[in-house]
Amino acid sequence: MEPHIALLPSAGMGHLMPFLRLAAMLASRNCKVTLLTAQPTVSAAESKHLNSFFSAHPHIQRLDFQLADHPSLSISYYILSTTSARFFSLITHLPHLTLESSCVNLKLHGLPSFSISNIPPPIFNPQNLFTTQMISNARAISRVKGVVSNTFHWFEAETIEPLNSGKTSITLPQFLPIGPFKHYEDPGKCSSLSWLDEQPAKSVVYVSFGSRTAMSKDQIKEIGEGLLKSKQKFLWVLKSVKVDKAEETELKELVGHSLLEKIEEKKQGIVVKEWVKQEEILTHHAIGGFFSHCGWNSTMEAAQRGVPMLAWTLNGDQRFNAEVVEKAGLGLWPKHWGWLGERLVKSEEIEEKIEELMQDHKLRSMVPKVGGRGQNGLGKFGGTSEKVVGQLIEMLKLKSFGMFNLT
Repeated sequence: MEPHIALLPSAGMGHLMPFLRLAAMLASRNCKVTLLTAQPTVSAAESKHLNSFFSAHPHIQRLDFQLADHPSLSISYYILSTTSARFFSLITHLPHLTLESSCVNLKLHGLPSFSISNIPPPIFNPQNLFTTQMISNARAISRVKGVVSNTFHWFEAETIEPLNSGKTSITLPQFLPIGPFKHYEDPGKCSSLSWLDEQPAKSVVYVSFGSRTAMSKDQIKEIGEGLLKSKQKFLWVLKSVKVDKAEETELKELVGHSLLEKIEEKKQGIVVKEWVKQEEILTHHAIGGFFSHCGWNSTMEAAQRGVPMLAWTLNGDQRFNAEVVEKAGLGLWPKHWGWLGERLVKSEEIEEKIEELMQDHKLRSMVPKVGGRGQNGLGKFGGTSEKVVGQLIEMLKLKSFGMFNLT
């Protein structure tokens, strides 16, 4: 008898997308899947993707919910972690840590050390809502059966192996790396692909800083000027508002009339502000590099496809992700750029790093190997992630369970 699996994502596209991919993955293996959706959704983009997903997967049940504990049901719970294993390891230790920003490095027992500067600033304030919620979540980890993660063993072996070997100072549930998640089939073609179809192979820099953070107009101008100065072709997806809100600002107002005219005149690139199918863009033959905030979904999508990254971390777990990218040989990380808003990164700096991203032969020879490792993990015959998926489903057959977000 196949297991019946309930999936409960947190709000926001960054959490929703890996859950949709996991739902499609499990359903393709004959599992009965129910996706619990909170109403109303936080954005039009989220609502649109949910409707499209359920239309394409009618065998997956949709259930709107009001959450309440019911311990008498004896359901086993699993977490889907939407962060890197590296950041997850920090979160699990938060209840036991006293953090001092004056320190340089932090060493957790059994785990690789990391720079204190990688930790999101709110975590240093124990009264911050983000911090208190993360600590509360970390304390609840002992009640879950396992942690499912959109990562793969080779990419984060130095963290995953200690997590699963009992070498850490706290007892943790089994950590199950089953990524990179494949994107599910979504009918319709992204309008940006038509422009990409006309470009030479590996000639275009894809620029996107995620769906949850907006940049200042001054910084937007510097990015635009830097892209033009680099003389590289580019596809720039630009967001004007924070946290999945609907876009209302006109592109000319957002980029600036003169800069947008210059971009259109040079025919070097295009700027769009609608939600795009990032997986399709990164798979396109014309894409040669990815200028990104290094959110974990974006990192996994680039790793799976072997697209070199230029990481500019904005907030949250992104410095941990960028460190993984740099160590794996997937891309560049100019640490001195800092967090978003710490300083204005000038166009000349952006130009220099874009050129390095697209022309560094050592980097570009290493990145396909990373993509190969990601694809091998998904291979149906002996792939490491594929084996873990099989083990997970066998465990789930033994008992009913639910799955939810940690972060």
